[in-house]
Amino acid sequence: MRAPSSIFVPNTNSGAQLPWYTIYPTIQEFSPEIGAHTYEQWLRSQGTDDAVSLYLHIPFCRSMCWYCGFPTSITRRDTLITDYLAMLREEIRLVAEQVPQALSVGDVHFGGGSPTIMPSADFLSLMELLRGRFALERGATIAIEVDPRTFTTDMAEALGRAGVNRASVGVQSFDPVVQKAINRIQSEAQVMTAVENLRLYGVRRINFDLMFGLPNQTVQSCLESAMLAIAMRPDRLAVFGYSHVPSFRKNQRLIDTAALPDIAARAEQASAMADTLVAAGYLQIGLDHFALPDDELAIAQRAGRLRRNSLGYSAETCPTVIGLGASAIGRCGDGYVQNDLTQSCYNRHIASGRLAISRGYRLTTEDRVRAAIIEQLMCYLEADISAICTAQGFDQTHLVSSAKQLEILAEDGIVEFDNGLVRVRHECRSALRHVAAAFDAYLGRQPI
Repeated sequence: MRAPSSIFVPNTNSGAQLPWYTIYPTIQEFSPEIGAHTYEQWLRSQGTDDAVSLYLHIPFCRSMCWYCGFPTSITRRDTLITDYLAMLREEIRLVAEQVPQALSVGDVHFGGGSPTIMPSADFLSLMELLRGRFALERGATIAIEVDPRTFTTDMAEALGRAGVNRASVGVQSFDPVVQKAINRIQSEAQVMTAVENLRLYGVRRINFDLMFGLPNQTVQSCLESAMLAIAMRPDRLAVFGYSHVPSFRKNQRLIDTAALPDIAARAEQASAMADTLVAAGYLQIGLDHFALPDDELAIAQRAGRLRRNSLGYSAETCPTVIGLGASAIGRCGDGYVQNDLTQSCYNRHIASGRLAISRGYRLTTEDRVRAAIIEQLMCYLEADISAICTAQGFDQTHLVSSAKQLEILAEDGIVEFDNGLVRVRHECRSALRHVAAAFDAYLGRQPI
């Protein structure tokens, strides 16, 4: 067995294209056979005792970031946003009417796009509707993604009035050279002002998003961005590696491929940022998150309650996610559903009084077993395969024998496998997606 390097460099260029495993199976397995009728059945059978999560997708931005991999629309007009919000409100009504009594909600997340570009009055109205249609728990997490370039004092005040208690601020990089290369120009002062306004109006829990592997990015610029972020003391940070897939995202074709760092440079950037954040007192959570010791993610990790779902890492234990808005993904007890990807089709369905589900997936027992193993690996860097299989009544012999990649990973010193327990060496944390992929029954036959 070879001794593992302190910086894991995969021997393949496919690492950046592997699934992020926020859900399993991934959306490539979703089928139009699972539609609105199936979703209605799943909602009607949803128990009202257990809390659910709500995800509301607001797919609008003022300008296009060239690195972005999410479906968004660029608009300078608020009328497009308010028209969309009218459909979103109608979808909330349609979903709420499927259950006999108001669902208890433990977590609300507004994503995008840039949800904070909606008019503040519309946001307050939307929150009022959610509180009227659902039973938001006392102390529920209400989170929103913030673009500091367009974030106003008026919106900050509205967030405070609505009870928002966590905000995720998109930073990516403080380096102006990198910012120009990805078409996202924002100053340190803009980010600081956004953070100050959030805290002023009671949104105390702050997340930052940083990235590595961007065009013209260097280890030094990554370190400087990390240090500037640390100075603002967010409660947690997500440090994502840029995935360059221009064949799927046309906006990424505007990025100069020659300016992208190679695999070894990406690994060095990720390691340097991680070391800097840990030295500043942040705990590393799963693959790419860092949290102060008193943050909910750190507490959940210590207590064994850390989860990973379509929203990423979470301290909540809500197994059900209700996705609202165009392209939003949800999960009920029996599987996954996704709304129509295009706003026009989404609007047409909702305006006709129909849920906008375009595809989904019904989980099998084997799917649940593999999903549980992958989630444990992504959260804790280890998974007790024997215990998970026993709990599901599944024969682990078939599962382990199908994970041939594990043998290669063990030979490379990345994983240890003994008595049904697979463990990723902490110094090889960056290989987590490769280890998770060893348990993906679909990866070898699906386009990435």
